Amino acid sequence: MARYLVKRILLALLTLFLVCFITFFAMEAVPGGPFNGEKAKSEAVMAVLNQRYGLDKPVWVQFFNYMKNLLHGDFGVSLTTGRDIWTTISTSFAVSAKIGIMAVIVALVFGIILGCVAALNRNKWPDHVIIFFVTLFTAMPSFVMASFLLLVFCIQLKWVPVFSTSNPNYVLPVIALSLPPMAYITRLTKTSMLDVLGQDYIRTAKAKGDRPFKVIFVHALRNALIPVITYVGPMAAGVLTGSLVIEKIFTIGGLGSKFVDSITKRDYTMIMGTTIFLATLMIAVNLLSDIVYTIVDPRIKLE
Repeated sequence: MARYLVKRILLALLTLFLVCFITFFAMEAVPGGPFNGEKAKSEAVMAVLNQRYGLDKPVWVQFFNYMKNLLHGDFGVSLTTGRDIWTTISTSFAVSAKIGIMAVIVALVFGIILGCVAALNRNKWPDHVIIFFVTLFTAMPSFVMASFLLLVFCIQLKWVPVFSTSNPNYVLPVIALSLPPMAYITRLTKTSMLDVLGQDYIRTAKAKGDRPFKVIFVHALRNALIPVITYVGPMAAGVLTGSLVIEKIFTIGGLGSKFVDSITKRDYTMIMGTTIFLATLMIAVNLLSDIVYTIVDPRIKLE
């Protein structure tokens, strides 16, 4: 296990370096800059701003200086607002993480339950109803679902208030964010459960007279969840880092909206800081899911 963790950490560091390298030079290749607003600035003002933030130096020098500061934990300041990057990321991610964690929990709980119900009622009406809605949620893009929920429950029925930072209501954002992964987990759980229920050890447990509850939830479900755990890592990272569309629709001031704004404004330091943070989060969640494998199934060895 220790050898595996060291290898993964070294690979993660290499991945983060490549992310920094590609993102930095891709930004430099895009036309425009952080100081090119609607109101044109004089050449003297542009020269002072570029010199202040080190943008007047060659690209390789800029990259070296940024990486040197990053190794000291300095993400820099925003080129458009002047605010500390790490402070902005930490405060914004608190909102995104709250919605993302609730969405992951909802997707897991309901996905596993619906998958088990569909597997235990194969080719019966509960199975057909569940698969119908699962297919619908899988095919419908998240921004369409979010807009539909906003239109029906906020504007037409007025059951749920529109999202407000002073009085936040996370019901609709969590539903919109959790439906696609929940649908995939349902199908994954159903397929895995059907495969496990056909194994010899399940038939042996039934022949020994074990109660159906014990056969399903002790013997079958534990092994059926291994493919689900495989998906949970990328799914959790994707939900936590990919909620920018949902945040835009519900006007939630999370990290996703800050990331979109930084791209449109060519805020180089904010783009770099957000990209590095989200990449680190995705790598960490995937590593954590690998470790959970060994807890669920001790037969799996990480080498």
